[in-house]
Amino acid sequence: MSELKNWRNIGISAHIDSGKTTLSERILFYTGRTHKIGEVHDGGATMDSMDLEQERGITIASAATRVEWGDTTINLIDTPGHVDFTVEVERCLRVLDGAVLVLCSVGGVQAQSLTIDRQMKRYGVPRLAFINKMDRVGANPRRVVQQLHEKLDCEAVMMQIPIGAEQNFEGVVDLITGRAYYFDGPQGEKVREEDIPAELVDEYNEARQNMLETLSMYSDEMMEALLEEREVPLDLIYEVVKKATQARQLTPVFMGTAYRNKGVQLLLDAISRYLPSPLDREGSAFRVNKETGEEEKFVLQPANDRPLIAMAFKTVEDPYGTLTFMRIYEGTLKKGETYVNQRTGHKERVSRIFRMHAEQRVELESAGAGDIVAVIGIEGSSGETYCETANYCTLESIFIPEPVIQVAIKACETRDTDKLGKALYRFRKEDPTLTVKTDPESGETLIAGMGELHLDVYIERIRREYKVEVETSAPKVNYREAPTQAIEFDTKHKKQSGGSGQFAHICGIMSPIPEEEANAEESFIFQDEITGGVIPANYIPAIKKGYESSLEKGPIAGYPVVDLKIVVNDGSFHAVDSSDLAFRICAQTSLRENFPKTKPALLEPIMKIDIECPENFQGGVVGDLSSRRGVVSSTETTGSNCRIVGEVPLAETFGYSSTLRGMTQGQGVFSMEFLKYKRVPANVQEEIIRERNPKPAQGGKK
Repeated sequence: MSELKNWRNIGISAHIDSGKTTLSERILFYTGRTHKIGEVHDGGATMDSMDLEQERGITIASAATRVEWGDTTINLIDTPGHVDFTVEVERCLRVLDGAVLVLCSVGGVQAQSLTIDRQMKRYGVPRLAFINKMDRVGANPRRVVQQLHEKLDCEAVMMQIPIGAEQNFEGVVDLITGRAYYFDGPQGEKVREEDIPAELVDEYNEARQNMLETLSMYSDEMMEALLEEREVPLDLIYEVVKKATQARQLTPVFMGTAYRNKGVQLLLDAISRYLPSPLDREGSAFRVNKETGEEEKFVLQPANDRPLIAMAFKTVEDPYGTLTFMRIYEGTLKKGETYVNQRTGHKERVSRIFRMHAEQRVELESAGAGDIVAVIGIEGSSGETYCETANYCTLESIFIPEPVIQVAIKACETRDTDKLGKALYRFRKEDPTLTVKTDPESGETLIAGMGELHLDVYIERIRREYKVEVETSAPKVNYREAPTQAIEFDTKHKKQSGGSGQFAHICGIMSPIPEEEANAEESFIFQDEITGGVIPANYIPAIKKGYESSLEKGPIAGYPVVDLKIVVNDGSFHAVDSSDLAFRICAQTSLRENFPKTKPALLEPIMKIDIECPENFQGGVVGDLSSRRGVVSSTETTGSNCRIVGEVPLAETFGYSSTLRGMTQGQGVFSMEFLKYKRVPANVQEEIIRERNPKPAQGGKK
């Protein structure tokens, strides 16, 4: 086993169809992990082991493996590109030390590239960029680098220039060593090093000078060498690129074509040379100081002889039990030992430990700091911390986006209801973005997720893996209710008819959350401004709880209430009849009666849509988008292809893939991601409320 300084925990992330899995398959082949290259298009990709992945040609679940490249051990995770499975990328990036952002040489920075960039920044993950598909018509690496600067606001620096273009792409020139590299043999396994072709010398000199000038911003020594016109030593260049990359100040850009087997070995060299080992990343955890009682942050030390700190970042149901993927930050995880879930306080025993290679596995006795393994015996959810003792520390958890679409689901045969329940329980545990609940009015089981494809995949898996035929309703949008104006309220709850009664009285202001207080994580703010003890302090938590319990189902159309601020500033109580229950009921009544007076608006999820189609269909596609209440924010034409980026309400996108195919003779493709919640137009709001409440609508509607 190599030393920890030679370990790399990396992920491969990209927009859908940029070639992530194809690149992963080449990495497996060149590192000797497989002896045959698997292909996505013929369903033979090693990393896409699920039947649905092979049939659809997409990655649905992230897959982990481990490879050796020279002295370097690489734990590699291939993640999905489709936004509906974004939680797979989210939880993998949370535990990885570095990443490769794959970009298409023609498409460049696309919708999902922006999401992945946000995720990488959220968890502070250093990255390299790999411009793939250099053999495609319209390949333009310089334009892609420009987009990295403009759209991702990152200092992207080309470390190579291409030899040839499009179908004549032959190899690359390394701007640091000044050597040309070609990839010979039927599978590009022989790397041939030559002098730079004469016609590229001028381009090389200019590109190298630009690279050095950019790098000199991160090194005084290099700046001096350039000013004095001295040759910059190669070791210094490597060192500066490494430090700037690991500090997330720089994104080195490499290029090639994974499908045509060119450029992958040089990317592996760069992963070894520039991306951090577990020793180079400064992880941190939180623990409560026993003396002060306050939470404090401390730096993790990846050493095997320290107490165990590990994070469960993914769970998968397995024929032998629940398989939990874990990243070990400190200490050693041992087979047969018992560890404590820091959230629940439960002790759980690790019965088996595995090193994963997609769906294959090798059993281990133990695993040390910096490693990523899968274990059986632990029942925790994604993002939970495990240590040797209770209340030891917690790691920063994983960000889980809110689902935006839901459908009602039921088994066609009554006898299959139990099997459906088991399937939903399992999938909800595996995927935190899939939510399952029962509608209290209709009794229907509702499943909610990130998009149509997300729910389609789970419905298909229920049919295949559990042999349950199911019926689903048409997709429903997760709307929200939000106030539009501030009002004062005065609510009294009084039940005093002999014996112990109930009395509570609260006054205050109900309003939208002001912009300066807005926070993406917080959709409800409760403020206690009671003075003079008119309501005793011990009743305030009950008032807050009463409001919170009413937010799930708003009084207008039964959707969750968001963007609400409640200030309680007055009221009264009764020495005998007031209680927590009375004040909780009073708060619930207050919201039900007064929220409609704030003239609430319905908010709907707006999706960012990215469409690619032949240029001659552009007019029809844009016209159709406008008819769906969509807004086009930019169009870009490259050769005969057109790219349209815009915003469209989720409610207007159901069945869009077949409409787009019909409009573009099967040549149009699109991707969507959730962008924001936005107010629904008045006429649409009335229609939605009518559907939800056949009786006359409340709240500001005549």
